[in-house]
Amino acid sequence: MKTISRNNTHKKNIALNINHTIGIPLSYAAKIIDDLISILISNVLTKNQLKIKNFGVFNLKKKNKRIGRNPKNKTNHEILERNVLTFKSAIVLSRKVNNDTKK
Repeated sequence: MKTISRNNTHKKNIALNINHTIGIPLSYAAKIIDDLISILISNVLTKNQLKIKNFGVFNLKKKNKRIGRNPKNKTNHEILERNVLTFKSAIVLSRKVNNDTKK
């Protein structure tokens, strides 16, 4: 059986990176990350959108209740109403990710 490995970035790894790059204590770096994420979440919840220049836009969209079907056994299930967070990257970020040198 083949195992799948994930290369996820965790808050702890980001805090370590900040610690090594800037030299601030690890506890302060972790607090900065936690506070930043809290601010981002609260802004998305209150404004339904968060724009970060040269990075992208987070949108909070409401999906209505609907009927979904299990393709294996063809049974119908009700999918409840929910909020979905979407992200659209800025052109600058997309170009950096794709090593594109156009302006």
